Amino acid sequence: MSRTAHGQATPGRPRSESARIAVLHAVDDMLVEQGYAAMTMKGIAERAGVGRQTVYRWWSTKAEILLEASTSDAAHELDVEPQARPVDDLLAFLEALTTFLTTSPAGLAYRALLGEAQHDTAVRDLVRAADLVGTATSAVLARVRPYAPAMPPSPLAAAQLAGPVVAVILETGNPLMPAALLADHAGILLDAWTTGPQR
Repeated sequence: MSRTAHGQATPGRPRSESARIAVLHAVDDMLVEQGYAAMTMKGIAERAGVGRQTVYRWWSTKAEILLEASTSDAAHELDVEPQARPVDDLLAFLEALTTFLTTSPAGLAYRALLGEAQHDTAVRDLVRAADLVGTATSAVLARVRPYAPAMPPSPLAAAQLAGPVVAVILETGNPLMPAALLADHAGILLDAWTTGPQR
């Protein structure tokens, strides 16, 4: 049994690693050259030099292929080293997230999936289950929380940290500018999470 990008077992022979890599590279290249909407499973198979049935044996949709292409890279690119100060932990993550979403092929794939998820519930469910950004964000927040007694519950803290960066990039295609705003954002959040609401 082989598995789809979201872990469902499918019948068939085990995947050839070279064919798998060829397909993942093909979707990266085609996303840049053609865009998500123009990509087809047939075109992906042709670009990768494998049979269409080979692709369908392992993935049901192009969204599943794109998600697999971005998952491992995202885990690596968003995994930032612990910093000496909590504010630097937040800033290092924000910088990694910005780089991932604006320059990484995996980040571009993730952005394409986010766009498609707005009107395709199957893609939305895939993206939600994978939670690429959320997983990395939670790791950073777990390190900072001991120094931030007023940090809200993790879902809200993650939205406060990553939300502005993701929103600006999705809306404009560009990072939050000037770059010093990332440091300001990290500092403002940590101040709020340290002192709590002033009411």
